[in-house]
Amino acid sequence: MKKILAVSVLSFAAMAAQSKDIVDTAVGAGTFNTLAKALTAAGLVDTLKGPGPFTVFAPTDEAFAKIPKAQLDALLADKAKLSAVLTYHVVSGKVMAKDVKAGKVKTVQGSDLTVATAGGVMVDGARVTATDIIADNGVIHVIDSVVLPR
Repeated sequence: MKKILAVSVLSFAAMAAQSKDIVDTAVGAGTFNTLAKALTAAGLVDTLKGPGPFTVFAPTDEAFAKIPKAQLDALLADKAKLSAVLTYHVVSGKVMAKDVKAGKVKTVQGSDLTVATAGGVMVDGARVTATDIIADNGVIHVIDSVVLPR
């Protein structure tokens, strides 16, 4: 038992020593490849590697796959529109799941996201499927759809 506990403590210490920013945390998860590609195309990688803190509602690869390929390709090619869409998924500050409240929240893009909490958390109609993925400079909440600014 002591040996297992020691290994667990060492594993936790190694993970803490390898803490990562939001971009590295998302890339390391392996389910945000399209998001990482989009952040690069929009020139937002350095921003989300910055000090923050940020709260990111991160669409998975499956969420991006809901967008028809031609539309997604066009979005990835339009840096200004892509930047607006991606920054619409980001809120300033570190908002943990326990602190989420229904209502409007201002995004980095400038528009408001609508958060609903009845029957599970929804952000502009996208379901939050995982919460509180901690990064050095904020937190990631996983969503099942890409949300678009109005």
